[in-house]
Amino acid sequence: MFVNEVNDVKIYNLSAGKSVPDWLTDRRKRSQLKKKVDSRRQIELIQDFDMPGVCTSIRMSPDQQYILATGTYKPRVKCFEVSNLSIKFERCFDSEVTTFEVIGEDYGKMVFLQCDRYVEVHAAHGRHYRLRIPRFGRDMKYHKPSCDMFIVGVGRDIYRLNLERGQFLQPFESEGSSLNACDVNPEHHLLVAGTKEGTVEAWDPRSKQRCATLDVAMKLPGVKEFPSISALKFRNGLHMGVGTASGHVLIYDIRAKQPLLVKNHLNKLPIKRLAFNPAQNAVYSLDAATLKLWDEQTGKQIAYVESTSSFNDFCTIPETGMFFLAQEDVKMLTYYVPAMGPAPRWCSFLDNLTEEIESEVVENVYDDYQFVTAKELAELGMEHLVGSNLLKGYMHGYFMDARLYHKAKAVVEPFAFDRFRKDKIRQEIESERKSRLQIESKLPKVNKELALKIMDEQANPSNSAKQRNVPNLLEDTRFKAMFENADFAVNKEAEEYRLLAPVLNRLDKSKAKELKKRVEVARVADLHAEEAAQREDSDNDEDLFGFEKSDGEKEEESGDEASSDDDDRRDYVKEMKQAYKQVKRQREEDAEDEVDEEQEAAEAPKRPFTNGSAQQRGPTTNGTGNPFTMTALDKLQGSSLLQQRVKKASLQDRVRVMAQLEGQVTNVGRSLGNRQMTFEINKQKKTQFHAKKREAELKKHREERRSIVRPIKSLRLKKVNFK
Repeated sequence: MFVNEVNDVKIYNLSAGKSVPDWLTDRRKRSQLKKKVDSRRQIELIQDFDMPGVCTSIRMSPDQQYILATGTYKPRVKCFEVSNLSIKFERCFDSEVTTFEVIGEDYGKMVFLQCDRYVEVHAAHGRHYRLRIPRFGRDMKYHKPSCDMFIVGVGRDIYRLNLERGQFLQPFESEGSSLNACDVNPEHHLLVAGTKEGTVEAWDPRSKQRCATLDVAMKLPGVKEFPSISALKFRNGLHMGVGTASGHVLIYDIRAKQPLLVKNHLNKLPIKRLAFNPAQNAVYSLDAATLKLWDEQTGKQIAYVESTSSFNDFCTIPETGMFFLAQEDVKMLTYYVPAMGPAPRWCSFLDNLTEEIESEVVENVYDDYQFVTAKELAELGMEHLVGSNLLKGYMHGYFMDARLYHKAKAVVEPFAFDRFRKDKIRQEIESERKSRLQIESKLPKVNKELALKIMDEQANPSNSAKQRNVPNLLEDTRFKAMFENADFAVNKEAEEYRLLAPVLNRLDKSKAKELKKRVEVARVADLHAEEAAQREDSDNDEDLFGFEKSDGEKEEESGDEASSDDDDRRDYVKEMKQAYKQVKRQREEDAEDEVDEEQEAAEAPKRPFTNGSAQQRGPTTNGTGNPFTMTALDKLQGSSLLQQRVKKASLQDRVRVMAQLEGQVTNVGRSLGNRQMTFEINKQKKTQFHAKKREAELKKHREERRSIVRPIKSLRLKKVNFK
């Protein structure tokens, strides 16, 4: 059980507790929960209160004896009996359920609206009948006096399905392009429907006519677009709550067009469902991120529940402080708020437990299992366990027993704990040891350059408001380890840093130039002040002239600044090219080393090569007994691919190639230094070669066709008159 306190209001999460892996059997789950001390205080209010994948909607039966929930996968409905605190039955569907209504006192009569336009009517034994509506549905409500089921969805029609006669009646035609939600007043049975255009239409089922239209979107402050209506709920005969797609909740008196209260969720998410608690004058409003409880009169927030995954639906138990939440997760959440009312009669023991319960931190990590990646598994030397019962695949790694992990870690690194212990002792001694010369310095031991830059930025903030309001990282406790732990030190040998170093150097140079400029400006201002003081004492006419610089001096200074900027730009480009060359050279050397190692590893076991006296003495071996190779340096020369081709070519081919090369170079004029060379581009040679190859293929194709085609001279043709 997890306790959260918001505005002095305690919220008890009855579904919280230590997580247990899903792949374990029920027997092993129970045995592991018994071993843990914290599990003795864990409350499982309803047994197996979950779904295989996702829970989409949840309802409480009118007699408050059954909880019904739909979810996936497979699409199904579960019925839980609160008297036994366990599941009563489970049924599966052909498609997912959009919403459903309990039209009887218990689970005996239910209607399900599915996402493939089907409507299923269920009885206590199972599915009673199945029919299809013309368009996709989004919401539906049951009208008890006439036994009509009102269904709204894509399109402007409000479909009327009479369950007593078993047939569709003439639908109501609204003014909106599509309808998102509907509700029926519990006292005078007025039907309201919310449109996509942000209006609420009221229909009288007795006269079958539209009574009024309420424009909700026009009453929202600071909204640029017209939000659609996403939720509707009546509090009593006169008051109604309206939820919009922009995250606003409006409380209306149906006799007036102005809202009594406008509440903004501040999440900019559609309101999915509304509920009222008349005893405490509270409103429950749900979006995908939070469930908020707030006062109906003032709009002040009472409490809230945040989601770890998206919320889909919720339902409250009337006259109690308990409610259930359906979310995009396996668990269906159960919450109890004593400030909203007492516990239900079937779990009245909660009132006694909540007086003694203290807050508990919920751990979602499996305590008895350790997650390891494939790389960590290879380092432990346990790759052979893949596929066995000792490893359970999960995401990009595996779950394994924590005891087995610690044993394997101790075998692979037997002195890891000793090293850790020595480091801790050394750190404690260094922290307690004091130097005789105490030098006060604000710089940390790690990342001094970064600390200097941060201190400079804090001392000289820029003009932007964002830069002035940035907090100091040196004083922030979240970044404390970055300036104390050596593991967070900047690695200047990394490729990323070497590629980024010219940019950082240029920034540092620009900052130094700005600092130098500030100093020079201050010095010039001081000189001008001294000259002004001297001129006041003198009686000459220099005060009639300004002390601005001449145009020639300005041009010289601008030329100097432009030349300095060009020099800096050239230096920056040169540094960047040099950094890229170094990184490229380092990568090539690493690749060559890897290739050489692979070749040596492949050739060494096959045959040892020795020369000279080594051939007479036999193969040379190292200390381990493995033979190694020895190659003369002269044999490595001339081993390029081009030289090997030249050596293999005949003398006639060599002479012909040389004659062609000499023929391309000719003398021009009488002087010996004037020569010209003729050559052909490789692309032209390739195009000529492909053209010749294409002509040869076409010629061969024509010859084959002539040999196959049979002449028509041997055929006897009949003369046909076309007259």
